[in-house]
Amino acid sequence: MKDNRPVNLDIGTMRLPITAWASITHRASGVLLFVGMAVLLWLLDVSLHSAESFASLSDCLDNVFAKLVIWAVVSGLIYHTLAGIKHLIMDFGIGETMEGGVLGARIVIALSVVLIIIAGAWIW
Repeated sequence: MKDNRPVNLDIGTMRLPITAWASITHRASGVLLFVGMAVLLWLLDVSLHSAESFASLSDCLDNVFAKLVIWAVVSGLIYHTLAGIKHLIMDFGIGETMEGGVLGARIVIALSVVLIIIAGAWIW
């Protein structure tokens, strides 16, 4: 049987709904957290070696790049946590419709933007 539906495999030309973008960014933030936690654990290990290593790491963390990395990890944590809470709420049967999914995605994105901006002001 021949299927006459159009097939578009070029993701760059697809118009994805907000729920798809929320799902993709939830997964990406999980990967960012996995890598970021390794970096933060390494920084913790370096800081615990001696008082001198703590002082040098403290000076290093005043660098713009270091603050950007920390802000990225905190941003990933904020978004991933909020999206995870949305998924937990959906597990209770709340917001499982398409309209509920769109509303939940919008709420997660809006709250994430606000909290990420606040976290950025706190880190800088």
